[in-house]
Order: sequence, then C-alpha cells, then structure tokens
Amino acid sequence: MSSVSPLSSVSKNVHQRVSPEEWEVRVKLAAAYRLAALFKWTDHIYTHFSARVPGPEEHFLINAFGLLFDEITASNLVKVDIDGTVVDDPTGLGINPAGYVIHSAIHAARPDLQAVLHTHTRDGIAVSAQRDGLLPISQHAIGFSGRVAYHGYEGVALDLDERERLVADLGDKSVLILRNHGLLTAGISVEHAFQQLHGLERACNIQIAAQAAGNAELIFPPAEVVAKVEKQAEVFKSGDGPGVARHWNALIRQLERSDTEYKN
Repeated sequence: MSSVSPLSSVSKNVHQRVSPEEWEVRVKLAAAYRLAALFKWTDHIYTHFSARVPGPEEHFLINAFGLLFDEITASNLVKVDIDGTVVDDPTGLGINPAGYVIHSAIHAARPDLQAVLHTHTRDGIAVSAQRDGLLPISQHAIGFSGRVAYHGYEGVALDLDERERLVADLGDKSVLILRNHGLLTAGISVEHAFQQLHGLERACNIQIAAQAAGNAELIFPPAEVVAKVEKQAEVFKSGDGPGVARHWNALIRQLERSDTEYKN
C-alpha cells in the first residue's frame, strides 16, 4: 500500500503569487531550516522557526507540522496571522499548536524582531535544566553575558495565556532559554537570529563538554574580563553589523555544497 507524500501537493506557483519581499524571506527561512538539519539541531518534526512577512499585515511564516527540517522549502512554508488563522498552507498539514503559541507571542509583542528560532537540542536542553543556566566559561558563552533571559517550564506550550508570561520574561532581550525545554533566539532578520542561535548552541556544547570532565574545576574569567567581552559583543546584539552578512553568506556556501532545494 503506497502513501502520497504531502510534498507532492505543494503548489508550484507560490513564488508567483507572493511579493518579491516575501519570497526573499521565505528563501532565507527555508535555508535556516536546512542549516539546522545539517548541524543536527532538529527534534524530528517538533521544533519550529518563524519569520515575519514584510508588509502591514501581521503575518508570519512557519513550518508545516509533519515535515522534517530537511524537507522545508520556500514554497511549503505556512503563512499564519497573529490570531492563528492559516492564511496559506500549500501542504494542508497545518502547524504545530505549540509553535503558534511561542512564535505568535513574540511576533505580536516585539515588532523589532523579524525572526524567531527555537530548538530542542540535547546540550541546549541540558543547560536549560541547570539552575545557573548558561555559565560564562567560554568565549562563546561570555558573548551572551547580560543578554540571556529565562522562562520557567509550564508544560507543553499549548495554553494561550502562557504567551503573556513568556513575553514578560523575554523583556527587551532577544535570547531566551526555556527551562527544561530548549533554546530560542530572535533577531532583526533571519540571518541575525541564526547567528545568535549558532553561537548559543556552541556555547551549550562547550559547557556540557567541560562539565563532563567530572571533578575538574571550571575557570570563570574575572568580572572585568566578562564586562570587556560584553562590550565587544555589542555588535552581535544589534544585528546590523557586517559580521551578520559575512556569517550568513558563509553558511549558505556551506549549505549549497550539498543542498539547493530549499530555494524551490
């Protein structure tokens, strides 16, 4: 007995019926999904990245619920409004309700943030479960010093009223560790959000590796050094420096050595 892939029903004319600005965002968001798959940051079908659609409508793009990250393309992303109404769903699969709760909360409250990326990686969840959270024990982690917010675990994010508390915990930051759950970064663009996620995931990898050494004492840099790195890292916080484009362009070259289908 054969089954029909949901990908076979995707409309081929999405590119023609959306604005050039929306298509550009779709391509970048699809690339972010494929990069996450390349880096093995996925939790099968259960996490989600989103990006705001340019224009006056409060619409955002997110993955269809049931597709793997390495199946995401510019055409099969689902367009949703801030109230949860599906505007355009080429696959007919709908979206993950928890994804809607988390992403709609941030897109509604923070118009300055254009993209929101959320992962359930092993090391990210491990750090989220530690009382002290992300420790300033590596250059990667210190770059996030003073920039990380925390949100307590309330169960699977299906309750709409959790959005208010999530946004309150995020405050004016763009990096959030969800306790016992995972990581979240946001940015003024897909590129900016991904750069932050790339650094945060690496910081968590390093922390778990360092702690795996058992009784070896961890070295914490002096406060004045941490403050110095915080200042040096300001360029990454804003997201409008040349380093974001440089980082993203290198990622796309890396991705396109094996995968160009995301642009379809």
